[in-house]
Amino acid sequence: MDIAALITWVVTALGGFYMLGTWIQRGGIRQQQTGTSRLPASVVFGHFTLAAIGLVVWIIYVAADKSALAWTAFGLLLPVALLGFVMLAHWIPVYRDRVSVRAAATGPGAEGTVPAERHFPVVVVVAHGLLAVATLLLVLLTALGVGGS
Repeated sequence: MDIAALITWVVTALGGFYMLGTWIQRGGIRQQQTGTSRLPASVVFGHFTLAAIGLVVWIIYVAADKSALAWTAFGLLLPVALLGFVMLAHWIPVYRDRVSVRAAATGPGAEGTVPAERHFPVVVVVAHGLLAVATLLLVLLTALGVGGS
């Protein structure tokens, strides 16, 4: 089960890297000053940092098989999940507004008025969230000793 959690975590991270890269490339950091992006940079980078640290801890756990590391990784995943839900809550209105803003944002220079997170493909957002839930559950089950390690 620990390897299954590792695989889901890595695939989840790939989707997260894609969204982070898209957000940065589309001006998410610059949009913090104007309020165009609804995703606070501190939440975005906090989510990324804690998830990356947790993944490293999980990799060490898989190699060392120390239960304290499994629980540490799980403990790191809890705020990662919370920050993920915060970002989802901020992203949903941006996604819903895409049609009305698309019509208004077709002129020259309009790209800066479109939130960077609008460019996230829905399938990536949904897959990232579902895989994150699966990862959280697999890490918890592993930490509890369900299915052996």
